[in-house]
Amino acid sequence: MVRGMTIAAMGDFDLPGTLRRIRRRADLSQRELARACTVALAVVSHAEAGRRGGTVEFLSRAAVLAGLRLALLDETGTEVGPMDGDAVRDDAGRRFPAHLDTRYGDDCWWHGPERYSRAQPTYTFDRCRDRRDARRRRLGSPDDHQVPRPGDSPAARRARRQADAQRRWHEEVRRRQEAGELRECPEWDCACPPECAEQDAGELPAHISECPCECDVD
Repeated sequence: MVRGMTIAAMGDFDLPGTLRRIRRRADLSQRELARACTVALAVVSHAEAGRRGGTVEFLSRAAVLAGLRLALLDETGTEVGPMDGDAVRDDAGRRFPAHLDTRYGDDCWWHGPERYSRAQPTYTFDRCRDRRDARRRRLGSPDDHQVPRPGDSPAARRARRQADAQRRWHEEVRRRQEAGELRECPEWDCACPPECAEQDAGELPAHISECPCECDVD
């Protein structure tokens, strides 16, 4: 809702008829409706006669008096709600542009030379609509801006990616060991005796013949 925005009788919206419906449901005269909505009687009378429009604020107050509320409907008649007030914001606490899509700051975060002189933000957006549209073609068009969650910071996401990469590495090593492609290291810990350290020649580790581990040796 925008304070001062004017509603006129346009399209298929019948403002005069709507005000009359509100007054009938609320059992209010024009004067009583004007007093309850803290507007001049002329605002109600002119709007109801179709000579002038009315503000969104006025119509919203009037609807509440009749037990109604204003709503947005799509082409099928389904109500469309407002954007989420708890959606992510920039590092200064400002909302992102409603028509653009938000994303994590470490996901191709900025474009242009300015990105190198700024701290990496937790959330950002594509300023260029062409970039936004290309992203939508790949990932789909989100209905709203994303909602902040714990662990969204670039550092937390980086740590999570590193942990995932390490987990995948261990899974791959285990798979190759089970397939007989690698020699298994008991209990995933180095079991080399101290003598193996003395055999290390530099680039590749070496092991004594009695070593039960032989880790890092193909």
